Amino acid sequence: MDSKQNVVAACNAFLVHKSEVLIATTFATAALLGAVVGSVLAAGVLFVHAADSSNTVSIDNFIFTPKALTVKAGTSVTWTNHDDIPHGIASSDNTFKRSAALDTDDSYSFTFTAPGTYQYFCYIHSFMVGTIIVEAATGSNATR
Repeated sequence: MDSKQNVVAACNAFLVHKSEVLIATTFATAALLGAVVGSVLAAGVLFVHAADSSNTVSIDNFIFTPKALTVKAGTSVTWTNHDDIPHGIASSDNTFKRSAALDTDDSYSFTFTAPGTYQYFCYIHSFMVGTIIVEAATGSNATR
């Protein structure tokens, strides 16, 4: 092998090594970027889940939790039955249509559009009571 061939062989070896380094760097960057994007997406899902749970009432062991819930006007509140037996949601003053009987894991939602304090109860077990407090979208609270 003459010196020209040696130089070409050395250059080719150098280029192959540089390509391998470039590929390895690209994979490492992609893995890091994927981890960052995945973390951001996971945080977004947790944030959305946390935001949604603030508009829910759980029915468990014959209790509404929370007993009083404060939301902004225009918010949909969802009641979910986690008991083994049916429950039903009704407004104390017929402000909203009562739900059908909710079996285990069934839900009922209602959108509160006007500020005020809304009392509700389980129409199957009338001792179960709760309150929804609806504030104006701007943050002040007017009584209905």
